[in-house]
Amino acid sequence: MLANILKENNVDNHSARTALAFVTLRADGEREFLFFHHPSADMRLRESELDINLNKQAKIFHFGSISLIEETCKSAQLAAMNIAKNSGSILSYDLNLRLPLWPSAEAAHKGIMSIWDQADLIKGRVPGIKVKPVDTTGAGDAFVGGLLSSLSLTSDLNLFQDEKRLREALAFANACGALTVTERGAILALPTKQAILEALTKHHE
Repeated sequence: MLANILKENNVDNHSARTALAFVTLRADGEREFLFFHHPSADMRLRESELDINLNKQAKIFHFGSISLIEETCKSAQLAAMNIAKNSGSILSYDLNLRLPLWPSAEAAHKGIMSIWDQADLIKGRVPGIKVKPVDTTGAGDAFVGGLLSSLSLTSDLNLFQDEKRLREALAFANACGALTVTERGAILALPTKQAILEALTKHHE
């Protein structure tokens, strides 16, 4: 299933393992994570493998904190960030705190904060659409994906300076996250654009 999802989204196969996170729901609704991550394909990314032209063309460069844990992926990510920043891309930072993957809590804090000031957009919290949650796995990713999708559709990328358009983008992102938590899992729980628009229509009625 995962291999097919990668192929359908034009992600090249790699000789190394794909990093996995096994998520279990406790009786109280909280989640527990078990990672299958070492060594994995993402950790082996090298700066020499970067598609520099693609980086230069990107409107948005979305990056995470987990890639900062080990080399060679850390240097590759920092190089890609610099290329994107110098080319005028918006830098979006997803700081996922997964302490079991870091050598220590101190290392996690230092690593996450090391690039904090370079980001234009950092994932946070805003009031959302009320739904009956089943599984919150993937809600944050769905929210950020929805927001960046709205941002990428603007021709001038000045969404942050237009309150009306920003509110519309945040509402779309909220619906993405809200609908995701009504289903189990992450990838398969992601809503379609049509489902999101229908949810927004009902919310405003």
